[in-house]
Amino acid sequence: MKRKAEPHIRQHIYFQLFFWTALFLFGTAKTYGEYDEGFFKESVIYNFCHWIFQIIGANFIYYVLINRFFDRKKYIGFLLGLFVSIYSISVINRLFIVYAAEPLFISETKDSIISIFTDIRYLLFHYSFPIVSGSFIFISIMFVIRYKEEKENTAKLQKEKSELELQSLKSQLHPHFLFNTLNNIYSLSVSNSDKTSRSISQLSDILDYILHKGQQKWVSIAEELAVIDDYIALESLRYRDERLKVNKKIILHSSNLIPPLLYLTLVENAFKHGAGKNAGHTEIHIEAETDQKQSVFRITNTYNSTQPNNEKGIGLQNVKKQLQHHYRENFSYKISRENNIFTIEIITPSTYD
Repeated sequence: MKRKAEPHIRQHIYFQLFFWTALFLFGTAKTYGEYDEGFFKESVIYNFCHWIFQIIGANFIYYVLINRFFDRKKYIGFLLGLFVSIYSISVINRLFIVYAAEPLFISETKDSIISIFTDIRYLLFHYSFPIVSGSFIFISIMFVIRYKEEKENTAKLQKEKSELELQSLKSQLHPHFLFNTLNNIYSLSVSNSDKTSRSISQLSDILDYILHKGQQKWVSIAEELAVIDDYIALESLRYRDERLKVNKKIILHSSNLIPPLLYLTLVENAFKHGAGKNAGHTEIHIEAETDQKQSVFRITNTYNSTQPNNEKGIGLQNVKKQLQHHYRENFSYKISRENNIFTIEIITPSTYD
């Protein structure tokens, strides 16, 4: 936290050095030519004395009164503090000029302490007004800077929140794949099937994809479809040919990108709620088509009419959240149930970031 705060503090210091130097030079240049050389030097000294207390007053009002009272909606305390602080700084400024600065270059009778404290009109026009005017410009700019920083911080926090949510969504998907595929391999090993080594290789490819490609923002659709082939091969081992039929229609005219695990989640969902919960014959149809403008993925599976509606399942909710995270509103996500056929269709732009 300390390292992150240091650049922020340095930026504010640089801003104040630039702002107050520019203000002093502007005030000096404004009076240049209005007086002869002697009076001009006195004017510069007076401006310098006022300038010091402008800096003090502006910083006190912003960092103390605004931060501790105004920002906390303690408006009465803020107003009282504002009037008291402006009066106090004006008095101190006049005392400094009369008893510290003026004796260095003029010999005149000093104003009495009582006069300095009670001559409100003179304090207002010659001391309070410069402090208020300088503070107003300074605080206005500080509010603009603060608004910009808060906006940037909000955007940064929102991005970090979205990334954490996305990682959480992906982590929820992993147990599904591991549970299903490990059960398959266990069954094969018990029966000493010659498909065991091939299944282990396919599982390795799936895990490699999840652990490495799954952490990327985008993957090619061809890569996603390749790992889907491995997943289908492993899942198909659990069912006899007469129980499960998987058809695929793939037409890739363009090497489009999608978020990793997007299509794979839908395939896993079709097996889980199709063949996994249907004791009879199940059909799964997978279609993928790409062109220069968009990518279309459609998957249908038959299901038992007595099964509960799974449109609000965790897997499908995760898919929708991933789509919203990556594409905002620039996607189509349709789910339909008709004649014991469950269909999901996703249409996404060919490229989006």
